[in-house]
Amino acid sequence: MSEVLAIGVSHKTAQVEVRERLSLNQWQVEGFLNELASDEAIDEVAAISTCNRTELYLVTRDPVAAESAALGRLATRAGIRPTELAPIIYALRNCDGARHLFRVSAGLESMVVGESEVLGQVRTAFDTALDIGTTGPLLNRLFHSALRTGKRVRTETAIGERALSVSTVAASLAREMIGDLDGRRVVVLGAGETAELAAKAFSALGAKSVFLANRRRDRALALAQRYDGQAIFLDGLPDQLRIADIVIGATSSPHPIVTAEELSLVVDERNGRPLLLIDLAVPRDIEAACSDLKGVTVRDIDDLQAVVARNRSVRAAEAGLAEDIVEDEISLFARWLATLDAVPTISDLHAHGQSVADSVVADNENRWETMSSADRERVALIAKTVAQRILHEPTLQLRAHGEEGSHGRLETVRDLFGLDKKDENSSWSEQTAEVVALPPRREADGGRKK
Repeated sequence: MSEVLAIGVSHKTAQVEVRERLSLNQWQVEGFLNELASDEAIDEVAAISTCNRTELYLVTRDPVAAESAALGRLATRAGIRPTELAPIIYALRNCDGARHLFRVSAGLESMVVGESEVLGQVRTAFDTALDIGTTGPLLNRLFHSALRTGKRVRTETAIGERALSVSTVAASLAREMIGDLDGRRVVVLGAGETAELAAKAFSALGAKSVFLANRRRDRALALAQRYDGQAIFLDGLPDQLRIADIVIGATSSPHPIVTAEELSLVVDERNGRPLLLIDLAVPRDIEAACSDLKGVTVRDIDDLQAVVARNRSVRAAEAGLAEDIVEDEISLFARWLATLDAVPTISDLHAHGQSVADSVVADNENRWETMSSADRERVALIAKTVAQRILHEPTLQLRAHGEEGSHGRLETVRDLFGLDKKDENSSWSEQTAEVVALPPRREADGGRKK
């Protein structure tokens, strides 16, 4: 039977140094999903990769083989042995895996509880897998349920009020470290969603934003216009580093944008003015060694957790309501998932009943020499109907027990009817043919036909 398997790492289990090695940008996801889908142990697969997590959601009939295959490919991607990766990986099956995804979608697993961006990230992950054809009925249902959960949490609770995000936390951290941000020059590396959220957060505190981007120049220009800033392309980065107060890393580049070697060339020209670099990207945009330079302070995504911890109690009550919604949605998904367990048994049971009916009719074929072809069809139909009616109540019970998750009952039915013993079923039919054979048709005079 198919199972859901969720495998991943997050800010709760791994440092940014490891997460950046496992991260997948939008150009890498398609190839990685196709690679996983080609494994015979994996039937469906989707991936979520953000600054705080890289997670795979699999459908498999062999969880052990699927987990091994996924772990091996993740380890290869990170350039480490699977045994080294194992301690920071979580692997969750069926409803445990679904619950985790529902919590992710609800913002309960985020560094900033209740953040709004994660719901869009889950939707993007699902759309990507759907577009390239690596999802199927089970993952489709799982992600639809997860997205519904996220929407319910945001409409039925206040967890998202006064919405915090990694970007707003970064702005709060900057104000704590360097004081009033009014008039400060903030250079934002990137022009995507995180970059926009950062610009919005810093602009609200009076800072002036400068957007640097190469690939998305039109987007950078649009953001600059929206937030009363400037759009400058990456070749102008050295000049910006000379005059910036704060630099925000928010690209999806696989390599650092600001290196210690390059930054050292402009530090002397800053005449001792402090420079704060806050890296929101995974993989990181800012080389960690930059912090060794005089007057330069570097903070990465993990450093924001201290700020987050101070705000966590504010949302505790609303998070409790969100947890209730997650459990409500999990119960619905669990009932649906349990019915999938019953489907193969119900199908096999009806096939077995039809096989017995067909066997009885075939075993008595030579006893009805005077029967017309129409009568033979009627007899076959009667035999089929009898089998269906006998199995009707067991079918209803199996569906009900399936919803309750009674796997033991399913196994009992399979054992009682020998549904997993096809060879024995055949011999059973042959050995008991005389027992189930119908008596010969009586003639009109009441005598038996010789």
